[in-house]
Amino acid sequence: MTSDARERALQALYEFDLRDGEIRGLSGRAERLASGVIEHIEELDGTLDGVSKRWRVARMAPIDRAVLRLALFELRYEPDTPTSVVVAEAVRLAKKYSTERSGAFVNGILGRISQSER
Repeated sequence: MTSDARERALQALYEFDLRDGEIRGLSGRAERLASGVIEHIEELDGTLDGVSKRWRVARMAPIDRAVLRLALFELRYEPDTPTSVVVAEAVRLAKKYSTERSGAFVNGILGRISQSER
């Protein structure tokens, strides 16, 4: 999967989260990822809440929350994408769109999750 599709899906999920609405303007793989996250959002958030030691999903920065949801969806429902790629891309997106510290936060959460997901 291209990084571009992940970025478009991430942007749509961020907007969805802030507006609590629908996703628009996506096609192909980006649309499938964003729609999949939204379809499974309660399940994904439950898993994230279970592994995050200090931050409930509702308290996370919106972009970090979107990155983690997207990565967990990929780990769980996109088995052809290697774990290392999912984690590396999530960390890259967190650093690019959030803060440098967000990269470490996302990496720590996904490190715990990836052990049980794959």
